[in-house]
Amino acid sequence: MSYHEPVMLRECVEALNCNQGGVYVDATFGGGGHSKAILQALGPNDKLVAFDRDEDALSNTINDSRFTLIRDNFINMEQRLGQIGVTPVSGILADLGVSSHQFDESTRGFTIRFEHDLDMRMDNRNDLTALQVLNTYPERELVRIFSTYGEVRNSKTLASAIVKARTVQPFRGSEDFKRAINGLTPPREANSWLAQVYQALRIEVNSELESLKGLLEQSTRVLAKGGRLVIMSYHSLEDRMVKNMINNGNVDGIDHRDVFGNKEGLCFEALSKRATQPSEEEIKSNPRSRSARLRVAVKV
Repeated sequence: MSYHEPVMLRECVEALNCNQGGVYVDATFGGGGHSKAILQALGPNDKLVAFDRDEDALSNTINDSRFTLIRDNFINMEQRLGQIGVTPVSGILADLGVSSHQFDESTRGFTIRFEHDLDMRMDNRNDLTALQVLNTYPERELVRIFSTYGEVRNSKTLASAIVKARTVQPFRGSEDFKRAINGLTPPREANSWLAQVYQALRIEVNSELESLKGLLEQSTRVLAKGGRLVIMSYHSLEDRMVKNMINNGNVDGIDHRDVFGNKEGLCFEALSKRATQPSEEEIKSNPRSRSARLRVAVKV
């Protein structure tokens, strides 16, 4: 099964600092590109535990006695690592977002390029689909999703148009949906606007921000002192949460200080003030890497 070439592969593996040995976590296994590179850097007695909730990823499992693949959302990382007795760990890597494989599979419903039934589930064991969101969510909830998760400028107008259209005929797929909202597309921004709309639906269906919050909060307990947290994100909502956790000790960015003005609740120290971005050469060879932002921190 064809998967994308991992973005900033060398930078991610180097950031994990695998030469210290121990147990490492690849929270987003996908095609296994990051995991394979991590295993090459590990010693014979080290271990790598990978997570992925997508059934398709299971076909990419690696035949290595040091490797364990768990089909689950990484929001359950702490529980699942505890069950197999491998905590604390020395490093956690998460490559967030949607894989090229998921975008390129027309039936998955993640992309604006194909006609499909608006599924958008990363885990087909879950019940909620994007089509159900469009057909059942109250108007105010649709406004919240599109404005918060997609940063869509005309979210209220969009939500109103959706409710009006489904009252006449429930949506059956992406063709119905695109037709109903066709007149709302900003001039010269059709693809980028629709991509924002799809992103908002995908985040809601898969509880992506809630999952990321869980991963970040659990990493403060799962990582050993000196362990590395390596997170690559692809849009500002995710990157802001990661940055806030590293700099303030919480995903909301609340600055807690004691009576002496010292920050409280900090668990990480950033290795760089700014996120690492792909090189121009990598962006040229893989345009989808353009929006990637890599942040690395050490558990203190």
